[in-house]
Amino acid sequence: MTRRAELAANLAALESRVGAACRAAGRDRSEVGVVAVSKTWPASDVVLLRDLGLRDFGENRDADAAQKAAAVPDVRWHFVGSVQTNKARSVASYAHVVHSLDRPSLVTALSAGAVRAGRLVDVLVQVSLDGAPGRGGADPDDVPELAGLAAAADGLRLAGVMAVAPLGAAARPAFDRLAAVAEALRSRHPEARIVSAGMTGDLEDAVAAGANLLRVGTALFGTRPPLLR
Repeated sequence: MTRRAELAANLAALESRVGAACRAAGRDRSEVGVVAVSKTWPASDVVLLRDLGLRDFGENRDADAAQKAAAVPDVRWHFVGSVQTNKARSVASYAHVVHSLDRPSLVTALSAGAVRAGRLVDVLVQVSLDGAPGRGGADPDDVPELAGLAAAADGLRLAGVMAVAPLGAAARPAFDRLAAVAEALRSRHPEARIVSAGMTGDLEDAVAAGANLLRVGTALFGTRPPLLR
């Protein structure tokens, strides 16, 4: 099987899963987008999936993301990993959406980078659903203040929220908490409509809880060799 055929089969299987999840939740399939998380996979895979109809791709390391964004500029690039403040200028120069805004200093750094590059970057406030250190995310109580800073920052556009399900716990209750945070945010910022949640293992729970953007890697690209994980 060629790599194109493999990716096409994976895409069809994913589409079937997402469609079924939407039907089960009583939602229209058009409400839910997919970001193909291409981290560790070559730009050639991005090109193949682009040609198969995908337009949104995610990376979590600046060096890899910058290289792939330069190689495949005609798609929307999402930065889905934690952003080091000293990498923010670079990230803002190519990312269309940053999913991991979690502290005021990052608002300042991304804003400066976006202005310098003459770009408007969509940002999602990453919400911590378990308070675990090292996984990133703002405490839910801090989201309104952080969102306000982002909404007022030059070069940035507040677009919504993102979260990762807690390790070792049921995903659905966590995604329900995220949905409540997102609803409260929209009451102040109606334009902040993106709810980025759900990956290969828990996308059905995310769709059921109202997520409208899924970040999918393994289901599309396959299992990474151990040395590439």
